[in-house]
Amino acid sequence: MLKYIYSVITWAFIANSVSGLYFHIGETERKCFIEEIPDETTVLVHYKVELFDPRSGGYMPSSPGIGMHVEVRDPDDKVILSRVYSSEGRISFTSQTPGEHRVHLDIQVGDHAIDYANLAQKEKLSKLQLRIRQLLDQVEQITKEQNYQRYREERFRQTSESTNSRVLWWSITQTVILLVMGAWQMRHLKSFFEAKKLV
Repeated sequence: MLKYIYSVITWAFIANSVSGLYFHIGETERKCFIEEIPDETTVLVHYKVELFDPRSGGYMPSSPGIGMHVEVRDPDDKVILSRVYSSEGRISFTSQTPGEHRVHLDIQVGDHAIDYANLAQKEKLSKLQLRIRQLLDQVEQITKEQNYQRYREERFRQTSESTNSRVLWWSITQTVILLVMGAWQMRHLKSFFEAKKLV
């Protein structure tokens, strides 16, 4: 049974965009994903682990005791989430810092970011109120994305300015070294020619 390959279907909901993935992973393998996420963004992942049956060429529901370990790290390499989940379910976390978040998935054998349907039932919202809530959340997410892009642009500008200043100082240093070497060579050649009585 340990030789079977498992498949994992992952849907990552960031704001209202959906990315779906389907891939095979063995029990000793680890899959990692990098996702650029603005700060204060809720990420919701739906997943399902199924057992591949080579005899039928299809997939079967996985047996109990098979779970998926999920680890999420932020851009500062701090662990946001590290937990073992069942073979089917939902994972959610909220980013605290903007940047590249790493999501690591591995199978362990052995012993849209907001669910609006549940929210409508929980808060007893009408369709119009629910739609307004969705639109407000979309506007908030767009604002966060714009702020994140400004943050990235500022970091890129700082990197460009730093590189530009280093290039300037390196060229000035090279020029000074060339002038010093030229002066030393002229002085050395002058003393050489005087010693040989050519001048």
